[in-house]
Amino acid sequence: MKSALYLACALVFTAAVPAVENPLEPGAALPKPDVKWMDVSGKEISLNSAKGTNGLLIVFGGNQCPYMVRNQERLHNICALARKSGIGVVMVNSNEANRTDGDSFSAMKAYASQHAFQCYYILDKNAELADAFDANHTPECYLFDKNNRLVYKGAIDDNPGNADAVKTRHLQNAITELLAGKSITTNTSSTLGCNIKRNR
Repeated sequence: MKSALYLACALVFTAAVPAVENPLEPGAALPKPDVKWMDVSGKEISLNSAKGTNGLLIVFGGNQCPYMVRNQERLHNICALARKSGIGVVMVNSNEANRTDGDSFSAMKAYASQHAFQCYYILDKNAELADAFDANHTPECYLFDKNNRLVYKGAIDDNPGNADAVKTRHLQNAITELLAGKSITTNTSSTLGCNIKRNR
């Protein structure tokens, strides 16, 4: 009985996550670099235009996820580090199924203003970017070098649920190694957070 219930839950979860033919792995090129996306400022920006001299950090996020709340301070710190290091930062809201609720464009504007994020915050219509990145959680991070090649993907650190228990700062370490011209020691980590709310 338990095994049947587990299988049923696993099938439901699998069905909720879209299949991707070529999941984005370290070394992959930045997807959709020149497509324009609407930022909360009212301007349309491309990922290429948001890139800094040393690369680009993409963070899939949302307005209501409890894991986003737990990671607010860490997000502020990592955004500040990235910008100081010549790395552009774009936060992406792909929660298309929540557009009439807490992840509407107006709610995104209010969220960005309330939390004073020093980065772009774009609306990912129809979760097009999330699908291209194979992103499924918030927060979920992707770090690209100056040549638009993926060098790290995964979580901010090893304990998204509890900042006080963090032992390894994966993303910070990746940025430090990237700037030093070194290979990224840990280029992939597992993510824990809310599921991106797609319309399918």
